[in-house]
Amino acid sequence: MSESYDFAVARNDLRETKVLESPPPDQIRLEEGQILVAVDHFSLTANNVTYGAMGDAMSYWNFYPAPGDLGRIPAWGYGEVIASGVDGVEVGARVFGYLPMSTHAVLEPGRIRSSGFTDITGYRADLPSVYNEYRLVTGEKDEHRERLVAIFMPLYGTSWLLADWLDEIDFAGASRLVASSASSKTALGLGHALQVDFDTSIETVGLTSPGNLEFTKDTGHWDTVLTYGDLANLDPGTPTIYVDFGGNADLRHRVHSHFADQLLASVAVGIADWESMVPDEGAPSLPGPAPQFFFAPDRVSKRNEDWGEEGLGHRLARSQDRFIDRSRDWMEVENRTGPDGIRESLLALMDGKVPPNRGISVTP
Repeated sequence: MSESYDFAVARNDLRETKVLESPPPDQIRLEEGQILVAVDHFSLTANNVTYGAMGDAMSYWNFYPAPGDLGRIPAWGYGEVIASGVDGVEVGARVFGYLPMSTHAVLEPGRIRSSGFTDITGYRADLPSVYNEYRLVTGEKDEHRERLVAIFMPLYGTSWLLADWLDEIDFAGASRLVASSASSKTALGLGHALQVDFDTSIETVGLTSPGNLEFTKDTGHWDTVLTYGDLANLDPGTPTIYVDFGGNADLRHRVHSHFADQLLASVAVGIADWESMVPDEGAPSLPGPAPQFFFAPDRVSKRNEDWGEEGLGHRLARSQDRFIDRSRDWMEVENRTGPDGIRESLLALMDGKVPPNRGISVTP
């Protein structure tokens, strides 16, 4: 097989993977306005599992199309421009953004500015704009920090935007926030953002597994950390908002049943437990409010209108830098390579075998 490839999965079974041979870079003929990026490294997190699980519903398959019933899960990472006929995006430029799990990517830069560009490939025009933005990286290369940024940026962006939205709606009137999968990176980011960036008195409670209890407590991102089995110890009379980072239907039903009419809102954010997000057929109806899905790109669009892209970017980058610095106390980056590294990482994420203090970075 050629050293150039695209990594794909079966749309109806993410565990079934396939490596598609692609042309070597010297045989790729660019059309006018396109650039060729050699993918250097990208992160793999529960976010990528969400992209696959919601590939049809949220159009994630459409960013990098694949043949037949296959899909290519996008990933956040860094690459280098190795061919270009586009002014403002020169050969040798370093790029960060939404890339395929591939050795190479063809992009079509538009709206080029000093900080980056927008991919204007025709079929991507109707997709969420936040995924079409690419940053031009300047300064001396710091690979370790790059790998941390690739792991945390898409997750922390969701964390911070969620905190911003929750603060704006005054937590639906609740005085307590309960979060599932509290050891996950996106959940920890939410806890950090609420502590650092927003003037709120909301009590935060993180729910996690017994094995992750001490780790989650030690991060200091939650006011209280409990195991899922201790849910019943929470006062059901306190007005509560539930933020679901896991997607587990059984846990969701337990939370709704426990708080009943004192559950003021239920927000689904991530789908880490993707195989149990749909309740069993014949399961009892869900008490309390209907769950709503938080879609970060919609929030980006609103805040871009409110503050401009630079205003939002400045707020987010400042908070993210603090979170990344804080994460150095508990985060270990595991580097993997090639198609086997991608496959093994995805399976580990789907099976819940990646410890919360570990991030995965892949060099394709």
